[in-house]
Amino acid sequence: ADEGNLHGVKMDTKTEENDHVDQSTYFQRQFGALLQPGVNKFSLRMFGSHKGVAAEQARVKSFGVWIIHPYSDFRFYWDIVMLLLMMCNLVILPWGITFFEDQKTLPWISFNVISDTCFLVDLVLNFRTGVLEGDDQIILDPKVIRMRYLKTWFVVDFISSIPMDYIFLIVDLEAQMEASDVYRTARALRIVRFTKILSLLRLLRLSRFIRYIHQWEEIFHMTYDLASAVVRIVNLIGMMLLLCHWDGCMQFMVPMLQDFPPDCWVTKNNMVNSTWHLQYSYALFMAMSHMLCIGYGAQAPEGMTDVWLTIMSMIVGATCYAMFLGHAANLVQSIDASRRQYQDKYKQVEQYMSFHKLPADVRQRIHEYYEIRFQGKMFDEDSILGELSDPLKEEIVSFNCRGLVANMPLFANTDPHFVTVILTKLRFEVFQPNDFIIREGTLGRKMYFVQHGCVTVLPRGKKEIQLSDGAYFGEICLLTRGRRTASVRADTYCRLYSLSVDSFNEVLEEHPLMRRAFESVAVDRLDRVQGRDPLMSFSTD
Repeated sequence: ADEGNLHGVKMDTKTEENDHVDQSTYFQRQFGALLQPGVNKFSLRMFGSHKGVAAEQARVKSFGVWIIHPYSDFRFYWDIVMLLLMMCNLVILPWGITFFEDQKTLPWISFNVISDTCFLVDLVLNFRTGVLEGDDQIILDPKVIRMRYLKTWFVVDFISSIPMDYIFLIVDLEAQMEASDVYRTARALRIVRFTKILSLLRLLRLSRFIRYIHQWEEIFHMTYDLASAVVRIVNLIGMMLLLCHWDGCMQFMVPMLQDFPPDCWVTKNNMVNSTWHLQYSYALFMAMSHMLCIGYGAQAPEGMTDVWLTIMSMIVGATCYAMFLGHAANLVQSIDASRRQYQDKYKQVEQYMSFHKLPADVRQRIHEYYEIRFQGKMFDEDSILGELSDPLKEEIVSFNCRGLVANMPLFANTDPHFVTVILTKLRFEVFQPNDFIIREGTLGRKMYFVQHGCVTVLPRGKKEIQLSDGAYFGEICLLTRGRRTASVRADTYCRLYSLSVDSFNEVLEEHPLMRRAFESVAVDRLDRVQGRDPLMSFSTD
């Protein structure tokens, strides 16, 4: 019985050990999955497909468990936390250092400890995070990552993450224990000032903040579109406001470190013992007055310290103003690039007309043609469509020509593939009133489909025929390879689509039934024009 009980105890122990191993293995797998690239639109755009993402996940595993992929969920959420923490640090640190003398309160120490700890953890994680290089390469080799980080931003990140002020206070506390009371009192004032200066080293975290914003722009491919321009403008405005905040804190900190000399603005305005709300408000007002170059605040600077602070503020403000104007100009240009291209093109047309001294009526017709043809915007449509896949190009062309298809009985009961192929071969053209689209006796090289407008067919010695939206003409010569049997004149502004003879024959070779249908209609039309009933010869059917 004892042996049975002992065997049962061993089995229970082994079961518990297996459960513990399975549970630890499960957590390892879950944590490892957080470090690998997830399946989302950003990773799919980077690696092409689910198979590409799976291959990248396998590549991460080959380098070890503790390699963090830049497209992983863990890095995504960690970067969000760090961005928020850096924003808080960049705003709160100079404000607290400048306007609060007691740096040993529990909230202030807790904030600094939490911030410093997170930044030290981030420092360690940077040694194990893959680096995005170029557009399609991610470095995951730990040795390469380590060497790149050590050679670039490690020193700045390390200095901004180490609590130098608290280390100095701890070292100085031991020295004060061995000193006299008078020495401790005199030294304490100097120590407070020096620790405030050391605390400013945390503002080097600004470089990390800028790098993180830039990395997110690369990951989200925010490079050329309108959203990226807006983001850059917002970043610039935020940076300008941050510099105004820093400048305002500096306007008060420098006189404070000098024990508020009589000629400084703080003493003249009796603000040495005022509340921090009043001190910060006046300091920010002075900083913004200098940076915007609209004045010197409440009064002009007199002391050399205030003079140099004013000069620095003006230089920083002028630089930010120039950068803002440049980014704003780029944003305005990127909002409507097609309209700007049209305006540039039309300026060349105007210079051409002026150079050749064209008559006023011709210039007016050219102006109206450009207005109707391009409608204030100019695109390189052939280049745009040529870069797309065939299905996508066919879908776009079908959408653009949906009005033509809806109005044309020829396409109503026809094979959809035939309609799509014809639409991809069409070329858009515009004609003004009284323009001759076709002249009788010329060789036929195109047929036309009327999208909008009215045209008149002028057979020699026959009654004129009116055609409008949904009609087509000119196919007879493409089938017979003969000359035009009638002239066609535009009565209004006409928006037509033309089909060249080569494209016409190419399409009909693929669809022989449609060739026979066109030939039957063309023979019937030709007979009617030359013989009995011209009104029926250019039917839209």
